[in-house]
Amino acid sequence: MSLNVDDRLRESDWLRAPGIQAVFSAVEQEGDEARTVGGAIRNTLLGYPVPDVDIATTARPEIVMKRAQDAGLKPIGTGIDHGTITIISGGFPYEVTTLREDVETYGRQARVVFGRDWEKDARRRDFTMNALYADRHGHLHDPLGGLEDCLARRVRFIGDPDARIREDYLRILRFFRIFAAYGKGELDREGLGACLRHRDGLRQLSAERIGHEMRRLLSAPLAAYALKMMNDCGLWEIATGGLARIEDYEALRLLDEVARETRDPELGLVVLAGFVREDLERICDRLRLSNAERKRMQTAWAVMKKLRNSEAFPEAAALTYEFGKQATVDGLLAIWSGRIARNSADRGAFSNMLSAVRHQAVPEFPIKGADLIASGHKPGPALGKLLKHLESEWITSGFTLTRQQLLEHSRPES
Repeated sequence: MSLNVDDRLRESDWLRAPGIQAVFSAVEQEGDEARTVGGAIRNTLLGYPVPDVDIATTARPEIVMKRAQDAGLKPIGTGIDHGTITIISGGFPYEVTTLREDVETYGRQARVVFGRDWEKDARRRDFTMNALYADRHGHLHDPLGGLEDCLARRVRFIGDPDARIREDYLRILRFFRIFAAYGKGELDREGLGACLRHRDGLRQLSAERIGHEMRRLLSAPLAAYALKMMNDCGLWEIATGGLARIEDYEALRLLDEVARETRDPELGLVVLAGFVREDLERICDRLRLSNAERKRMQTAWAVMKKLRNSEAFPEAAALTYEFGKQATVDGLLAIWSGRIARNSADRGAFSNMLSAVRHQAVPEFPIKGADLIASGHKPGPALGKLLKHLESEWITSGFTLTRQQLLEHSRPES
């Protein structure tokens, strides 16, 4: 088993990259060691992409800075007070953190003690599957026996779950998020119990940190199950300040293989929290969502509302012209999660409509105010009213009226 694991690590593209090997060469001097740790190893062993690579080292942060500079690399003291240096090598950023131990925590304030003991460093981490290390040659180091949990996709806190959570209450959300991304079976009972006992600790976290973690959770494959468990434990309401339509979200995620948008956090939040428009505003503020995320949620909700109030699906061209293609797709998926998921008679119509929208070219109104002025109309409020009238006629015609026909309809009186 270990040989197979070492082979997988050794053959991984990210570990063989010249950039990371240059970091190892720079840091590993005068008896210091460096090892990759956490997500890169976990993802490699489970067959997931590796978006970033963290490195742990026995070298102190100021020494890491100097050695990187001397090697011609670019070090940045992103978190030097906590022992973390970002080193740019081969155009890729690597976070290099000095081993830590005996950290006294006061909420998010901590007294960091640097060390050289790999097992003590591992015991300060969150989950067993994240406490795996590998040297530059791909040899796995497993000080806490986390390999078995990783391969079995068991998400377990290291040591006492209550102690791990008290160190940082964000680990409550990370417990559900890591499970949603990599887990299998049921949530660990001890971990779940600790999350329940310390749920009020979520109230101490900043909106930005909660929002960042919730976005990542909503994108994960098992988000529906994880969110259901969070909701059952009262964690969703504490984190978001509102109620959740879990059944609707479960129905939405049944379409994961049909529509890539089902994993987008914006659409997920519309389905989970969009009882009324004010709910969207509340959750956008609560999670500190960006203006772009807020706008997408608002337009998706508008489409969903229109479809909810319609006895039959409007034409695809009409919806895409009014709301845009992305919002129309979002609205269709959102309405599926409610009415249609519980009405098999609507499913065929929904499927046809979704396909039509995806292939629909968004209609473009063929005339502008300048065209009307060129044909003899005077600028002013009346011109704007005429343009809106012509646009309405064009929409009513099913977008079939041509530019010439519209101009003929608008000829000024002699």
